[in-house]
Amino acid sequence: MSSSRPRATTALLGAGIALVTALAASGCGDSGPPDAGDAKSSRSSGEDGGGASAAPLRWTACPPPSVAQGTSLDGKAPGKEWECAKLPVPLDYAKPGGEQIELALIRAKARDKGKRLGSLVFNFGGPGGSGVATLPGLATSYDKLRDRYDLVSFDPRGVGDSAAVRCLGDKETDAANEIDGTPDDAEEERAALAANKAYVDACAKNSAKLLPHVDTLSAARDMDRLRAALGDAKLNYFGISYGTELGAVYAHLFPKNVGRAVLDAVVDPTQDPAEGNLGQTKGFQLALGDYLKDCAASAQAAACPTQDRIVSLLKKLDGQPLPTRQGRKLTQDEAVNGIASALYSKDTWKYLTQGLQEAMNKGTGDTLLVLYDLLSGRGPDGRYSNLQPANRAISCADSRQRYTADDVKGRLPQFRAASPVFGEAAAWSLLSCTGWPVEGKWKTIDVSAEGSAPIVVIGNTGDPATPYAGAHRMAEGLGKGVAAEVTYKGEGHGAYNSGNACMVRTVDTYLLDGKVPAQGTTCS
Repeated sequence: MSSSRPRATTALLGAGIALVTALAASGCGDSGPPDAGDAKSSRSSGEDGGGASAAPLRWTACPPPSVAQGTSLDGKAPGKEWECAKLPVPLDYAKPGGEQIELALIRAKARDKGKRLGSLVFNFGGPGGSGVATLPGLATSYDKLRDRYDLVSFDPRGVGDSAAVRCLGDKETDAANEIDGTPDDAEEERAALAANKAYVDACAKNSAKLLPHVDTLSAARDMDRLRAALGDAKLNYFGISYGTELGAVYAHLFPKNVGRAVLDAVVDPTQDPAEGNLGQTKGFQLALGDYLKDCAASAQAAACPTQDRIVSLLKKLDGQPLPTRQGRKLTQDEAVNGIASALYSKDTWKYLTQGLQEAMNKGTGDTLLVLYDLLSGRGPDGRYSNLQPANRAISCADSRQRYTADDVKGRLPQFRAASPVFGEAAAWSLLSCTGWPVEGKWKTIDVSAEGSAPIVVIGNTGDPATPYAGAHRMAEGLGKGVAAEVTYKGEGHGAYNSGNACMVRTVDTYLLDGKVPAQGTTCS
């Protein structure tokens, strides 16, 4: 899998929802906390500027998404019901009166002004996903909520049009993706380490000023600035994937400012990157097994792959990449990530079958490469969004751990045992922060939020990217009386956007009527 955050480790997270939208025409693991002392000392009542009053926002018609934001709307402006604005925030919250950066915002106003409840702010994950580009494409999923809420999202700092982190250029990124990320010998290992260093060096050269300040603590303080600028006394929030981590850190810093909050596809706050990557490896393996069983029981059972055939295909790709109509070759790494990307939603399982049939029976990699490109932020024109650079920069600004090649090789047996398909890639991705020029903020996250309003925490038993057990650990971390745990017995990354009627009703009743679901509520 691509080197990125274990939280929802790979950049799979941020791309997951956009992937479903793009492929199915339907509607973001981890680092670790501030050490207890680090996080608690950074709690704020607004004295650091996090809760400072803001000038009124100037909302105007939205332009089409930029290259940095991605192409989730096929390059078109989102429509006249959407408005965009910029919010200035401090680059460094230790110097709130110093240099400012601007955050890109988007909103659609509530339809029923007489019953309006305020704003509902979304973060869809990543880290590195553009909320400005993503929310309009998913808005129909939240249509009922829009009756009484302004739907609002934003590009977090370092992401999209909010002071985007820049690393390699497009052609350099293509070239880097051709290098074997799961080395089998000393020569391949040297090449992989050199490529990783070149990427890190490019980030340091092109984004040196930003890298110390794209951490999740700073992004959470930005959200309190956003809350104030929107004119809301409390932050009503819907966080998905990495967005659950961001929301939990916000609740830790500003517990008294939490309104109605939902965390869906929940990151495990107790895991360091190695634990998070291993947990996610097991999650994707579980989802792959569920996909294979479902396919074998379907009408197209005769065309279904088996795990042994997938493993055999990947071994062949290690030395013989497959041709595609684009003229590019499908490598082993790209195939692994293409398979993983299709597991984000049951709606995209059919594309996985199609891609594997092409690769195994026709010797072509077209569909798997499209799946990989959607995941990596590469547009059809060969231009990349900043999803991957932002994902790495935010992850490394948060996580203090820095792993070596020897660390990885010592863990490889455990990762291979967890998954013969995803294990090696997930293990080697632990090197993504090796040599990073900025020290991370924490080892694991402190999400204690005593005094917060109730927060609905949703775990999905079949979630590949944020395994189910993480929801319970997040609930425990938030503290007694804060979290209301809800379980969805289903497939895919997240629960609400699955369309399950029980899940939608449970969440909507809480957000619209304030009725907290009973502890242990289960939907299937």
